[in-house]
Amino acid sequence: MSKSIFYHAGCSVCVSAEHDIVNLVGQDNVEIVNIGEDRSRIPEAEAAGVESVPALVTPNGHALHINFGASMADVKG
Repeated sequence: MSKSIFYHAGCSVCVSAEHDIVNLVGQDNVEIVNIGEDRSRIPEAEAAGVESVPALVTPNGHALHINFGASMADVKG
């Protein structure tokens, strides 16, 4: 993976964190994935270690949980 991936579910906490992440690392350095809209990416996020969103997965494969917005169980419904 060459850039970070920011997973979120579209809630206000997630969208706020998305703006902060983009401002910190730059749009070209992060892929934004709204798993609330693209549910097919949930297994990928879980495989990367994402337990709650918003979360940033670094190019080294570390899942950084930014702020507790929703657990993956909540996102999956």
